[in-house]
Amino acid sequence: MTLSSTRTPTRFGYATALSCRECGHISDLGSHHACAECFGPMEVSYDLPPLTRADIEAGPLNIWRYRDLLPVRPDIADTPNTEPGWTRLIRADQLARELGMRELWIKDERGNPTHSFKDRVVAVALAAATELGYKVLACPSTGNLANAVAAAAARAGIRSVVLVPADIEPQKIVGTAVYGGSLIAVEGSYDDANRLASELADEREDWAFVNVNVRPYYAEGSKTIGFEVAEQLGWRLPEQIVVPVASGAQLVKIDKAFRELAGLGLVAGTSCRVYGAQAAGCAPVAAAFLAGHDVVKPVRPATIAKSLAIGNPADGPYVLDVTRRTGGAVAEVTDDELVTAIGLLASTEGIFAETAGGVSLAVLRKLLAAGQLDPAAVTVIINSGDGLKTLDAVAPLIAPVTAIKASLAAFAALEHATAEPESARKAGQA
Repeated sequence: MTLSSTRTPTRFGYATALSCRECGHISDLGSHHACAECFGPMEVSYDLPPLTRADIEAGPLNIWRYRDLLPVRPDIADTPNTEPGWTRLIRADQLARELGMRELWIKDERGNPTHSFKDRVVAVALAAATELGYKVLACPSTGNLANAVAAAAARAGIRSVVLVPADIEPQKIVGTAVYGGSLIAVEGSYDDANRLASELADEREDWAFVNVNVRPYYAEGSKTIGFEVAEQLGWRLPEQIVVPVASGAQLVKIDKAFRELAGLGLVAGTSCRVYGAQAAGCAPVAAAFLAGHDVVKPVRPATIAKSLAIGNPADGPYVLDVTRRTGGAVAEVTDDELVTAIGLLASTEGIFAETAGGVSLAVLRKLLAAGQLDPAAVTVIINSGDGLKTLDAVAPLIAPVTAIKASLAAFAALEHATAEPESARKAGQA
């Protein structure tokens, strides 16, 4: 990244090229998601102008306040889009006390238009797809991305095509189909749907698969989580952050956001320890980290955290790079642990997280217990979506105590029957 006071934005803003993350080969901006030299993944490069905090703060309360740091045209905020972002950063003091921490924050992505962080990445992908002349917005998805693509396409007035594993949560099926696009269930896992999407992307020249042929732009949308965290903390970086890992792009781009802000002199502090969180039934990156490997071995997913169920994560090796470089780690937790964490977050802070958010908190607890996270450090965890999308994970554990008649006598009888005996309560407090 270089700084220039004379550069003027183009239809991709201050983005200048696509560069290979493996060999460094440079390509013109376009739909080149794989390097022509080594087939490595491509990433957006920029020639950024000087920016001040005031420049950013003058922008709208959505991701387009950071438009100068994204590969989008300068007037992107004026186009029909879902205007995602500027979600709450919630100080979780009660949860912090429960965990023995000094300062804990939850970046709560439920406030996005389709209730997950995927609205951010889709908004940037849609902007790029429009500039590149694509007519259809498409994706393979574990559910949240399907919701976001269908909604964004509807808002933009174009067609959407979404491929999902046949066994994803019913709430996510309904939350996609309601927008009127084409929703196709694929037998098998997300990785099977992704393979089909890659084949279709090669065949359908006017289809933009947001996480395939316009992936370099799409992935940049996750930077806005990092930008917001830093700004909402008073233009400072957290000392440590825990991010759920599916493809791994969210974690990698949050780190990129922190580095860009530091490079522009916009934040206090220049480093943040980054930790990745996976569910044990689909934890190839955590396994590679623990074994000290640089290569991530694909697995077949088997977890209730379906939004994280990507057995062959595209950014897995880069997650390893980031966590090792920053002094972080990647860890896994069981389905039981993540469900317990969902309940803990809800009961202490009133935040109903989806299973990915439960994984973030469960990994935080695990790493604290292992001494790998500093309880005195300013810490952020990501809740990437809404628990209403993953009701099946917690529904078996939650129900009314019982049904009673609508009378004071019946209520009093229930209170008496369910009251904890005084002796037992005192024993529990001892």
